[in-house]
Amino acid sequence: MIMLTENAVAAVKTALSRAAEPADGLRIMVRAGGCAGFQYLLGLESISREGDAVIETDGVKVFVDVGSQPHVAGTTVDFVTGFESSGFVFDNPNAREKCACGKSFG
Repeated sequence: MIMLTENAVAAVKTALSRAAEPADGLRIMVRAGGCAGFQYLLGLESISREGDAVIETDGVKVFVDVGSQPHVAGTTVDFVTGFESSGFVFDNPNAREKCACGKSFG
């Protein structure tokens, strides 16, 4: 379903260790919006919801709701650090197009 790179796993573990409230993993959602039609939403999550796919990589859980699953199937999530910006990057085989900022896809 979703694969996390070593950098992404490390970034999630860091976020979990610094979270103000206890969390068990990362939730990845897809919602309508952005310049290309859909956008990724990320957040720390403490519980699995009905219909969630739960993927575990190196001790990090990723929760994906049932509506988002078809949009992210086969996606690799990386975390990159750059001079001007840092963040999660999605290599999504389902995206026919994506915006220049990489935050939305269609």
